[in-house]
Amino acid sequence: MKNLNLLLIFIILLSLGSCQSDSETPTEVKVDNTIQTGKLSGKVMSQNGTKPIGGASIFTFDEKYKIYYTTSDAEGNFTLEAPAGNQTIHIQTGNGSNFRTQIATIVKKNETVTLNANQTKLNQVAKIAYLEGSFDKIEDIIQSLGYNATLITNADLANINTIAQYDIIFLNCGSRKYITNQSLYPAIDANLAIFVANGGSIYASDWDVSYLVGGTDYTSSCSPAGGFVPDTKLCSNNTGNSGIIPATVNNAGLSTALGFNTLNIDFDLGTWQKITNYDPTYWEVLVKETSSNSPLMIRTNHFTATGIPATPIGNAPNSTFTTVCITLPGNIQISISVPTITVPYLVALGATVGPCSGTTNSGYIYYTSFHNHATGNIGNAGVILQYVILNL
Repeated sequence: MKNLNLLLIFIILLSLGSCQSDSETPTEVKVDNTIQTGKLSGKVMSQNGTKPIGGASIFTFDEKYKIYYTTSDAEGNFTLEAPAGNQTIHIQTGNGSNFRTQIATIVKKNETVTLNANQTKLNQVAKIAYLEGSFDKIEDIIQSLGYNATLITNADLANINTIAQYDIIFLNCGSRKYITNQSLYPAIDANLAIFVANGGSIYASDWDVSYLVGGTDYTSSCSPAGGFVPDTKLCSNNTGNSGIIPATVNNAGLSTALGFNTLNIDFDLGTWQKITNYDPTYWEVLVKETSSNSPLMIRTNHFTATGIPATPIGNAPNSTFTTVCITLPGNIQISISVPTITVPYLVALGATVGPCSGTTNSGYIYYTSFHNHATGNIGNAGVILQYVILNL
């Protein structure tokens, strides 16, 4: 019995020793991988510093290429959370291929650094051209923002080598009537198709829908001869009446950038082009008549055509930036332009090359049934047209 008791005591002591040994084993040290961040605030302005830019994308990446992203409000103001340390901040509109700025700055941990106005000006990287119109002067709005555009002619449109130098072409209402040599029509139609299919963007207003779908000065029926946009995609008749038209902004991003979603548009000519039929899978309606829901401003980047030659357009051949689509939390997709050297790393994280919507190589076509004359009484439509300029 005594030996049995001694054995039990020995086992108990051994057990206690074992417990003591476990308690002295060091616990695992967990490494905190949380990235230290700070904030940057600022105000996105046009290149001449006179106009705030709403709806601009502001972003940067951490060392693992995770994106930190925000947008500017209608007054151009933004606050971006970003990794602490030396960072390159990108400011862009549209998909960043035509207007963008890069800022080298230091983000301070747990602090907010305010960027100055010279840093946050949105720079023009696109080459822009325009045609003289009878009623419109989009060039005045472009210049009021501090950007540059070159005057070209319809004869230039007939020369693909000339227009391929540009990234954006603005077609002022009434410019088509200056085509005195109607033999130029086929070449102009073909060249605009080549231009857009290879990434160039165009904007046309009112009567200049005829560049898109055919006709001479304007279109008075569906399916006129000429044009480069398929007749099944758009029909516009010159049947609109003069007067004030209540309108609604139909695009959430545009409404946020503008700071309003309703406006009155002054149609100050006797007649204007009324969109009577369009393909909603091809065109996005940005602004519409409030009463009838008829489109007043549309855009597409779905243009394709067979037999289009691959033609370098504008700055594309020399660009060190590539457009990619990135999905943000909440399944929100954004199209931005990033340094080409970063593309493989972003693709590895799920980004795709090309814009988030539309045809990969297609540029944008914007069309407004209302005018863009900077000296006329266009009211809030002028702010909409600033958005058009910066988002082509």
